[in-house]
Amino acid sequence: MADTLKIVSWNINSVRFRIEIVKRFLKEVEPDILCLQETKVIDGDFPVAPFKKLGYAHIVLHGQRMHHGVAILSRMPLAEDDRLDWQANREARHVGVRLANGIRLENVYVPAGGDIPDRDENPKFGQKLDFIERMTRWSQGLDCPTILTGDFNIAPLECDVWNHKQLLKVVSHTPIEVDALNALKDSNSWIDLGRHFHPAPTRLHTWWSYRSLDWTKNDRGRRLDHMWATSEVAKTATSHKVFEECRSWLKPSDHVPIMTEFNL
Repeated sequence: MADTLKIVSWNINSVRFRIEIVKRFLKEVEPDILCLQETKVIDGDFPVAPFKKLGYAHIVLHGQRMHHGVAILSRMPLAEDDRLDWQANREARHVGVRLANGIRLENVYVPAGGDIPDRDENPKFGQKLDFIERMTRWSQGLDCPTILTGDFNIAPLECDVWNHKQLLKVVSHTPIEVDALNALKDSNSWIDLGRHFHPAPTRLHTWWSYRSLDWTKNDRGRRLDHMWATSEVAKTATSHKVFEECRSWLKPSDHVPIMTEFNL
């Protein structure tokens, strides 16, 4: 394994529809490992060939037709792939592997949670909270160095959204979701690497709605995508970057890639 390891996470919102910008990104940035969420394709139809052509020969998929789906694509060998059902309904929202150096890499797509922040009125919101609770129980029993990344669909800090007061009752930034995510973070020695390298209140958005005709004009972003590591791995991290420019590429996802570099 290379001394420097570059890991990228990206909610691509349909890997087949956006394969051209994925290829462009991989050519320009050359990460070692790419974690995708919301691939929206069954494993048999995943566009494997373009990735292999670019050197990503080690591919682990957990797909689903038209919805959800996660994938890990790597230039280096991967082992011990797992697919945990934190949603408890077999939705394809997690895939995890072990790297050659023994570090676990977990790629997760947390449910968005619907529009109403009340589990009685909106079952999807309850499913989101239950998902995070199951992750927390898993985290409590975790006893190996681990990187946890993906679309968490929660912006925890006041500075993680474009307007804290206006979004307090909007799903992704409600106090109950933030408390749930903080409980997950406190359940082990997790370090939020985005905020480790870009401390609050630095602006660090990773998502902008398609509803905005010009996302750059009003900049109503949220930090929904995260890279965490347990303390022993976090000590080896050297940088964290958000590729905001990808939001302006042709046929963009509403999310942009994030990348952390590790010196292993």
